[in-house]
Amino acid sequence: MGIKERREREKQQVRQEILDAARELFIKEGYESVSMRKIAEKIEYSPATIYLYFDDKAELVHSLCEEAFVKLVKMFETLGEDLSDPVSALRKCGRAYVEFGLKYPNDYKVTFMLNLKPDMSPEEYLREDSMGMRAYGYLRKIVEECVRQGRFPGADVETTTQTMWIVVHGVTSLLIAHPHFPWVEREGLIDFTIERIINGLIG
Repeated sequence: MGIKERREREKQQVRQEILDAARELFIKEGYESVSMRKIAEKIEYSPATIYLYFDDKAELVHSLCEEAFVKLVKMFETLGEDLSDPVSALRKCGRAYVEFGLKYPNDYKVTFMLNLKPDMSPEEYLREDSMGMRAYGYLRKIVEECVRQGRFPGADVETTTQTMWIVVHGVTSLLIAHPHFPWVEREGLIDFTIERIINGLIG
């Protein structure tokens, strides 16, 4: 490995250390209580070093969310592109979403469960180059095919996509937030919830 490649790898390692420390502190203390200095102290770097990688906390949060969505998109991509049976594909997609949250609970908390993000405009949420929109677009494409094939009679694509997201988010966030609640058998609960919403859409 050459000097240039080694330096680049070292830069990526430092950047990841900063993100990991920020994620942990945001979850533990909340957005307002965490400063760039506190993040630097946790990993024993100077605050100036942190600012070489991130302009402010808002950029840190954005990077943490993008990192989480990269993992979600990768999980979706393992499902493949076959939409010959879009209802089955939607079932698998919903399952993969829940599995993502349970596999990466801290990423999920930062992205979906904690009030960390500064106010964002609709344009920022809908940026086509964002990993979040790629994840949403994957789900939407499946729902769109369900509607096109007549599997969800009278359904609106956008409303149905967002409803599906709301449902699987509810399951995921509750399982993460309340791990010691006496839930029924977890896998069966997840499957039952996804199956009920899909059956309701089929009519």
